[in-house]
Amino acid sequence: MNLPSPAPIPHPPTGTPLDEFSQCHVGIVQQLVELDKLPALLDAAAQARRIAGDLVHFYKNVVREHHQEEERELFPAVLASAAPGAEHDEVHAIVVRLSREHREVEAAFERLLPELKAAAKGQEARLEARAVESLVAAYWAHAAYEEEKFLPLSQQILGRNGNHMAALGVSLHMRHALPGILARVGHRI
Repeated sequence: MNLPSPAPIPHPPTGTPLDEFSQCHVGIVQQLVELDKLPALLDAAAQARRIAGDLVHFYKNVVREHHQEEERELFPAVLASAAPGAEHDEVHAIVVRLSREHREVEAAFERLLPELKAAAKGQEARLEARAVESLVAAYWAHAAYEEEKFLPLSQQILGRNGNHMAALGVSLHMRHALPGILARVGHRI
């Protein structure tokens, strides 16, 4: 609502007991001005808790899983399909770099996790802006390199043999589908 600032006392203090009532009104109005700010602050705090909780879940269930999937499925498939010599050496160097970047990004996330978990619970948390900015910049650079360099090269290499791309697709499908299948019928196997 954004209340106006409390008005000054309309009359100079007279030293009478009525001054106490007037001063009390000023104090009450000042506190009501603070109360007026509270809904926006609570909304921001709730948003911070939600974002922090979402990030903890996202890191644990998406980022790490994505990195593992690339390292278990994509990287070996591209390495196995790369032509011997320069192409294989290039892919190997890229895979080493991307895997190292995965560990660096994961380590940066791990350093932020205690504060993210605290924020998600509504507890006091201190996220260092530099650490957050560093993680964001590192991941942007990692993703850009992978998108611009590795994935087009992977498409070229795996695309030479449709069976290689299909095998990767089946492997990924099984990795994603198997947990659900086991959850539904595993007790019967």
